[in-house]
Amino acid sequence: MKQIKYVSPQEAVKVIKSGDRVHLSSVAVTPHTLIKPLVERGRNGELYDVKVQHIHIEGKVDYADPEFEGIFQSEQFFVAGNMRKQTQAGYADYVPVFLSETQKLIREGYLHVNVAMIMVSPPDNHGFVSLGTSVDATLAAVECADVVIAAVNPNVPRCWGDAMIHVDQIDIFVEDDIKLYTHGFAPLTEDEIKLGKNVAALIDDGACLQMGIGGIPNAVLAQLGNHKDLGVHTEMFSDGILPLVEKGIVTGKHKSIDKGKMVASFLMGSQVLYDFVHDNPRVAMMDVAHTNSVAVIRKLDKVTAINSALAIDITGQICADSIGTKHYSGVGGQIDFIRGAGYSKGGKPIIAIPSVTAKGVSKICPTLIEGSGVVSTRANIHWVVTEFGAVNLYGKTLQERARLLTSIAHPAHRETLDKAAFERYGSHFHFVKDSSKLL
Repeated sequence: MKQIKYVSPQEAVKVIKSGDRVHLSSVAVTPHTLIKPLVERGRNGELYDVKVQHIHIEGKVDYADPEFEGIFQSEQFFVAGNMRKQTQAGYADYVPVFLSETQKLIREGYLHVNVAMIMVSPPDNHGFVSLGTSVDATLAAVECADVVIAAVNPNVPRCWGDAMIHVDQIDIFVEDDIKLYTHGFAPLTEDEIKLGKNVAALIDDGACLQMGIGGIPNAVLAQLGNHKDLGVHTEMFSDGILPLVEKGIVTGKHKSIDKGKMVASFLMGSQVLYDFVHDNPRVAMMDVAHTNSVAVIRKLDKVTAINSALAIDITGQICADSIGTKHYSGVGGQIDFIRGAGYSKGGKPIIAIPSVTAKGVSKICPTLIEGSGVVSTRANIHWVVTEFGAVNLYGKTLQERARLLTSIAHPAHRETLDKAAFERYGSHFHFVKDSSKLL
């Protein structure tokens, strides 16, 4: 093992040159200790045309401010709330890509990484550090970058799986002690609880779960207290899964691969979550090439993939990344898991959405807003769930889909949807009155 010599963050970022592409470790382990001196170099006129690549990062993102136009250009694989305004204004940009293939863009040289800036745990006696809560595409960046700069932080949990890398893979070391970013959770609303119950009713004992973060996943997880032997294979999980682990409901005993392990590629949650995964052999933090591979997911039985959407039209087209032409989030892993769960024996791809937005606009609509991105095509969609019920669109005709989706829309919008379908499909649309016959 090489001798570790620590330098200041200011000294570390001097290796970055104009025209370089810099990859940042993401989410909870965003390396702000290194980002700040990089931004200062740009502010001082030392750099231009530096591409900043990441999935999504937490905290303030100065380099995407208007003053840095021409100096830094963001290449995001997913747009988080802290970058939406800058992205919609054109000061930051987005790379449309399946989450499973973010690492492919790096490993196959489509997006060559000159410098990787990461955050890791302190080295153990064998010279290994952990990438902690974000392996995702960061491991690929570490493997492929010309230079790797690591902020060594004792607050980074020592996670297993693909998260372990040797110090010989790191070129420059910086000391760090900032706290990991945490995510708070609002109390569940009545409609979220209803939605959670409708999704939970579709989950079988022994199912292998994929879910995200937020009100809907937490509402679903809160309804699984009587289930047995659930598994976890997901791109990410958060605190909502912990009570099920403590109660012995999540065991992973029926998983055909990674048996007994909770598999994820990145995490975001409270300090309780980070303490849980620290040095926990039951948790495997894996390369996104593993977690989100359709070929891997389909090997698991009863994969129940729970994803959400911004809107769905009456044919089943899913918009999950934009509101009209205004970019909002990203493709993420939705298609990876919808396809994987669709191939899984006993699998269930689920789109779970509230029937209306916070402003009362129906999320089930006659057509998507002009300019909206179709993340999941109508041919991909199986189960759609709202607080008003659950319907399975798989194998259904366009007219049947319109009836089924209208039946789980908010009652205030059903007449509008019914009228739109009638205008689209003609008088035959009303021939079948009882949509329950189509379930």
